[in-house]
Amino acid sequence: MLRSTTRTLKRSRTLRREMTLPEVLLWNVLRGRAPGKPTFRRQHPVEPYILDFYCAAAKLCIEIDGEGHAWTVGRDERRDAWLNAQGIDVVRYGAKAVLADPDMVAQQIFDLALERMQRGA
Repeated sequence: MLRSTTRTLKRSRTLRREMTLPEVLLWNVLRGRAPGKPTFRRQHPVEPYILDFYCAAAKLCIEIDGEGHAWTVGRDERRDAWLNAQGIDVVRYGAKAVLADPDMVAQQIFDLALERMQRGA
């Protein structure tokens, strides 16, 4: 298990309080706990990064990319490569897709997480 610094933990708590609208809409669907349903955490710290959503059982990170991510492509690629090296797969969704249909995006995420869990991610 990767430990996070106090600074990263504090930042993740702040980000939980300041989630964007697409993150809030998606979290409202992902947060439910039911038997057989993957469990997600929001703004989860994995030093040195904070993941928008994370399913530990599937080792799956979900990132919601808004317009600002167009300027951070290189940084996002380095981040994704580091997470992949830790055994965590990263899937990115555009904020517009989440705003248009958060239930559909959540279902895709659930299906992907379940598939990874069955494969023994």
